[in-house]
Amino acid sequence: MSYAYSVVPFSDLLHKPAMTAGLLDKVRALRLRRRDAGDLALMRVEQLDAEGTVVDFTARLLAGMVRRLGADAVRAVLPDAVPWVVFLPAADIDQFLVDLVEVTQGAAALENLAPVATLLDQWRNSAEIYADPVLMELVRQNPEGDFGPVPIPKAEG
Repeated sequence: MSYAYSVVPFSDLLHKPAMTAGLLDKVRALRLRRRDAGDLALMRVEQLDAEGTVVDFTARLLAGMVRRLGADAVRAVLPDAVPWVVFLPAADIDQFLVDLVEVTQGAAALENLAPVATLLDQWRNSAEIYADPVLMELVRQNPEGDFGPVPIPKAEG
């Protein structure tokens, strides 16, 4: 396998399923591009299982490192994995580590990586605010006046 994934139109899967699925001999996954909806991914079950094993291992390794080596050891290498962490205050880095261990372990147990991706996005957004004085000033400002009642969200359906 030479590439992580290849992008193909969703219609290829519908019109040429054998040929499209055969592309999985050359890549780990296919990204099925759709016009009016989010893209889909197609991969072999063996690949999915292998990736799940790696995620579970990584979650356990991270938790074990924090327990046995301490948060300082993990904090020291954190900028190698997420360079934006340097913009967070020390207390936030500590909280990020706690959150990362807990969410990664929970996500591995559920076999659902979405919470880890959400956590990383949230902390990266915080780092962006700390890194930009203009954004930081906007966040620190008190709103002027009352913006009125918040409407009740409409149910999607």
